[in-house]
Amino acid sequence: MTVLTRFAPSPTGYIHIGNARTALITWLYARKNGGKFLLRIDDTDKERSKQEYTDAIFEDLKWLGLDWDDTAHQQGRTARYQEAIEQLKAQGRIYPCYEKPEELALKRKTLLGRGLPPIYDRASLSLTDEQKAAFEAEGRKPHWRFKMEHKTIEWQDDVRGQVRFEGKDLSDPVIIREDGSPLYHICSVVDDIDYKITHITRGEDHVANTACHIQMFEALGATAPSFVHITLLSGKEGEKLSKRLGSLNLRDLRENTGLEAMALTSLLSRIGTSDSIEAQYNIEDIIDNFDFNKFSRNLPKFNIDDVYRLNSKILHETSFVDVKERLIAMGLNDIDEEFWLIVRSNISVLTDVKEWWHVANGPVTPVIQDVNFSKTAAELLPATPWSETTWSEWTNAIKEKTGLKGKELFMPIRLSLTGQEHGPELKNLLLLIGRDRTLERLQQAS
Repeated sequence: MTVLTRFAPSPTGYIHIGNARTALITWLYARKNGGKFLLRIDDTDKERSKQEYTDAIFEDLKWLGLDWDDTAHQQGRTARYQEAIEQLKAQGRIYPCYEKPEELALKRKTLLGRGLPPIYDRASLSLTDEQKAAFEAEGRKPHWRFKMEHKTIEWQDDVRGQVRFEGKDLSDPVIIREDGSPLYHICSVVDDIDYKITHITRGEDHVANTACHIQMFEALGATAPSFVHITLLSGKEGEKLSKRLGSLNLRDLRENTGLEAMALTSLLSRIGTSDSIEAQYNIEDIIDNFDFNKFSRNLPKFNIDDVYRLNSKILHETSFVDVKERLIAMGLNDIDEEFWLIVRSNISVLTDVKEWWHVANGPVTPVIQDVNFSKTAAELLPATPWSETTWSEWTNAIKEKTGLKGKELFMPIRLSLTGQEHGPELKNLLLLIGRDRTLERLQQAS
């Protein structure tokens, strides 16, 4: 059997980090098993769905390193959904309900107050034709519910193991709005049938939905696909991640943080698994290492600091060839491989290169610790041409003249040349700065 998976975002906002994880895991499963990955845009909500969000989904997933074998849109499939709805009506599996939202809220509150689960009481099933007509005369329009069969629902989940629900413990889900438009449940099931989806990966908040969906598959004469429910991400303190938290959507992470896609992919592919979270340098290794058996049911904590840590490690191993075009796009046309190899171990994000380009080429405001030391260092500065031995020749001469060594020798030089306490090795950075700028900064400091 060919594995067919799908990721089905709604274009009502930017992809949140949790959705990105689901997309990545779904894609990894497909690629690991030689299967296909469908990107399905769930755009039945015409009021909230926007083309700009659809475009962003495409762009952000590509940035993350994902590709897809086919694309589908729910808009335009209304006739197909209606066909399935009529089939369910004919079977008596869906029924009209006339409660107003406030009436349903009161029923829910009453049940919860009695310590009972808020399951719909199926009151509408006992309505007579006269009662229905009276409601409609009031101007009420029905929403429609799928009638769950009161039997056991079971499936083998690749993360949760054997899952079991009793139909009587589940509310009949609403599948058609008052305006006649189909809701997520029926549209998703029909799409999964038509596109022959074999494996569905979703968050654990959909477990109860899955039980309902399995009965919908059966009612429509189809075999339900395999289901996997992964734990949701929490914040670093265990708090719930908000879908509305802008800093945790892919668009902002991509455009405003300077993070490498592989840093995020490295974390999202391993968080919540038995594997340690380490920097990964190519997607093929991530595919090869993927296995649902490694996933835990413990709550994984997402910390953006972990992504930055991975980001640094990835950049420290990135070749000049792999960043050259991006550096040019940043306006750093003159950076060569020598410069990159010297400064890359001191950057957290690629844009940090600008800072070290500025340090090498100036202007820089030196930090003065000892005027006499700067004078001495300037006087002992070797003549050109400079080489890899220049640094040791210069510092040995200063050491002999001043008696200073270790941090007392090197920190004043670093502060005088860069204005900073940390940075690339001075023996290498010195060659980038050059003699003229080095002398100018030492003289400025003195």
